[in-house]
Amino acid sequence: MYVRSLKLRNYRNYSKLELALQPGINIFLGPNAQGKTNIVEAVYYASLGHSHRTHLDTELIRWDAGEGCIILDFDRRGVMNHLEFQFSRAKRRRILLNGHPIRLKELIGSINTVLFSPEDLFLIKGAPAGRRRFLDGEISQASPAYYHELVEFNRIISQRNSLLKRIRERRADKSMLALWDEQLIASAEKIIRKRIEAVRKLNMLANLMQRRISSDQENLTVSYEVHGGEDMTKGFASWYNEMLRKSQETDILRGSTSYGPHHDDLVLTVNGINLRTFGSQGQQRTGVLSLKLAELEFLRSETGEYPILLLDDVMSELDVKRRQQLLQFIRRERIQTLITATDAAYFPAEGMGRYYHVQSGQITT
Repeated sequence: MYVRSLKLRNYRNYSKLELALQPGINIFLGPNAQGKTNIVEAVYYASLGHSHRTHLDTELIRWDAGEGCIILDFDRRGVMNHLEFQFSRAKRRRILLNGHPIRLKELIGSINTVLFSPEDLFLIKGAPAGRRRFLDGEISQASPAYYHELVEFNRIISQRNSLLKRIRERRADKSMLALWDEQLIASAEKIIRKRIEAVRKLNMLANLMQRRISSDQENLTVSYEVHGGEDMTKGFASWYNEMLRKSQETDILRGSTSYGPHHDDLVLTVNGINLRTFGSQGQQRTGVLSLKLAELEFLRSETGEYPILLLDDVMSELDVKRRQQLLQFIRRERIQTLITATDAAYFPAEGMGRYYHVQSGQITT
């Protein structure tokens, strides 16, 4: 899988850009705030239908324009595809795949990416929500059906929480919760089973990467933690039904659902030590790098080809050893990679790929 060309119109600081990309490594060099990350953002947007920097599509449109677009030509399993996103300050976004309008749920899985940015270095020591987003994004790209189930689960949670608030305000009866609880349990079980299955594969792959990076000195374990699920001997459905019953009064007071996959977490340990609590900064960074490389391998195993790797300004955040390990991996596996950096000194003098120089929204090779 690779992007052959990228076109931007009135996108961020680009009024007009037409860029040919090579299947291998593409390095974008230049000072900060020149538009390097905007290139990476546009390709990431094409895979999941949202930016990793903003929730508002209007912020993607160049400040002096009313409309903008992203256009990609990409190869998937030897078949060329044309993908277009049209943005407007006055209208809803349009997505077209090979000339046909599609919805977001039809986009997921069309083109796959793995993004590694400086914010990801906080993945391990940050809040559980970030680790859930990481896991959900990975599984969704490999399984559009999972993404559809996730959307359905979020809809059910939203409806149940709305009902809890109405009960708290005495505008609805508690008996109405039974209908939503039944739907919630069924959807939650599907999500958790898929997450556990994915984490089992991710754990094996991440440990292989960790051992390679640490010269066989460290074993990384990735496990899925069900919030409050210490005792699930009766089976998930029975356990979850009991937890919803026990937390009902608390849920009504708070107006939110206390248990479910929206509260679960990933736990990472190295040689038996919890990375989030006791890991050194170096161990945490190695753990994140191992996770990202494992994500590449996971998506390849699920889809049959490597996703596109996006490295946004992480070279300056990694030490020499980790940079070398990362670059050796992507060169060996021939993964299409878009890298942004401020200094060419982060890369070997020869054989790295194509360099692009970015200055004030203009790109030269």
